[in-house]
Amino acid sequence: MFVSNEQDVNGAGSTPPNLGDPHPPLGCGLPKFERWVQGHTEGVSWRRSLVGLVGLVVALAIAGCGGSGSGKTTSTGIAGDANPGDVHVIDAWVTALRRGDVDGAARYFAIPSVAENGPVLIHIRSRDDARRFNESLPCGALLVRAETAGQFTTATFRLTERPGPGACGPGTGGIAKTSFVIRDGKIAQWRRVGAGGGGQRAPSQSA
Repeated sequence: MFVSNEQDVNGAGSTPPNLGDPHPPLGCGLPKFERWVQGHTEGVSWRRSLVGLVGLVVALAIAGCGGSGSGKTTSTGIAGDANPGDVHVIDAWVTALRRGDVDGAARYFAIPSVAENGPVLIHIRSRDDARRFNESLPCGALLVRAETAGQFTTATFRLTERPGPGACGPGTGGIAKTSFVIRDGKIAQWRRVGAGGGGQRAPSQSA
């Protein structure tokens, strides 16, 4: 998806955080409390009512904890637990790109901002820089998932073809991830994650 031809600065930027969370949300240990109640109310006349009440609390807690941990969605309908405002900006940007509206996609980038595409760090200092960067991306994409950790929102995309220069080719249908920092409704940082993506880069655009 994300291959750039801008190579004015080399180097790696800050690394997006590991999104794995080894700690369950607060309150997800209530089944232990239910077992404690059952073990400490033998022979008490109101045991049945108390256990029933605890069962209700447990059911509500499991719902609040996301059940098995899957199926979470943002208020935008995108899977994951990302900041809804970030999701709105990311989805609007990638929708414009997928439709071939490079100028529209470029308007979602802050000036200045940075884009890290593999080993290349691109400094976007003008609207023309933002346009050239977006035009260099050979694939369009659909946003399918987003997770926020700290200042980064990491988006998972399914790659598509798009109108304009370049071709996604065999990358079409593949998965790519990019971490974003969104500030004031604009993309301040765009950093490709992992080795996903693909496609044939667009022809070089000179300033």
